[in-house]
Amino acid sequence: MTHSSLPGYFGPLFAVFLFVLGLCVGSFLNVVIARVPLDQSIVRPGSRCPKCGHVLSWYENIPLLSWLALRARCRGCGAPISARYPMVELLTGLLYFACLRRFGWSYELVPALVLVSLLVPLAFIDLDHWILPLSMTVSGMLAGIMLAIPLGTEALRDALIGAAVGFLSFRLMEYVGWKVFQREALGAGDKYLVAMLGAFLSWRALLGILLFASMQGAVVGIVMLLLTGRAGPRAEEAEPETPEGEVPPLTMTWEFTQPGLPFWKRLLLVPVCLLVQPIPDAPLDEEGEEEEWIPERTSIPFGPWLALAGLELLLLGPWLARILPPDIAMMLGAVP
Repeated sequence: MTHSSLPGYFGPLFAVFLFVLGLCVGSFLNVVIARVPLDQSIVRPGSRCPKCGHVLSWYENIPLLSWLALRARCRGCGAPISARYPMVELLTGLLYFACLRRFGWSYELVPALVLVSLLVPLAFIDLDHWILPLSMTVSGMLAGIMLAIPLGTEALRDALIGAAVGFLSFRLMEYVGWKVFQREALGAGDKYLVAMLGAFLSWRALLGILLFASMQGAVVGIVMLLLTGRAGPRAEEAEPETPEGEVPPLTMTWEFTQPGLPFWKRLLLVPVCLLVQPIPDAPLDEEGEEEEWIPERTSIPFGPWLALAGLELLLLGPWLARILPPDIAMMLGAVP
């Protein structure tokens, strides 16, 4: 793969620009992480202190620098500002720079930056709330397919196959998990995240993503279980209550199994429910509704590890292709 370069001092200058852009995008991703799980607008209101509501001025919103200048405290009430905010900004900036080092000033840099901008908030949202919002994973999957079009027919085909195989394989594992364990063994949002990764990285990377995510997640989960008694974090409340009389988005019951339903409605409901609905036979509470899932102490959110594995294959593909035997590198989707 040939990477275009910028002559003279323009190369380092634009590299710094891309890093600063990553810092600014990371600042916005902090808003996404905080508001999307709560179904709040990421546009309005503007950034403010979650403790006292103090509206941040522009000079209080400068990535990294404002946090340092304010000594990690709100100017309004003095409440501490979490170190996660500058960490997400710095992480995004570094990942943007790493994408530039990997792909150079080529078109491949564009989908790489988009993927990074999706994986960072998804990983932190899953860590906090144990959810992967459909609004991000499904739109991300579509973005991955669309961004593959300029790369040619073969890239578009690989993206489509990657999205389909990623979704269906995890959907099958989700179904088997329910049948074998009679409880949720795989997060409902994981299949959409894997479909998104397949759209960006093609079907060839799916086995490597699954292997890397499983191994790293298992190792860290075991260590955390030994040190803290829990393999993963405790779940935070993320979804607001649904007003009476309203139906939550993307929810349907398995009504096509009910007697007396017209045959044509059954045909319409079956594929829809298979794609977006919880696995049937989920445990029910006393009122006949599905029990709310609460993570056990041995449970870990899989989304962050899927995101990490995707970033590893995205950025370390050439290195993995050099150090691994060719057959194994090809099997894992490590692209030179």
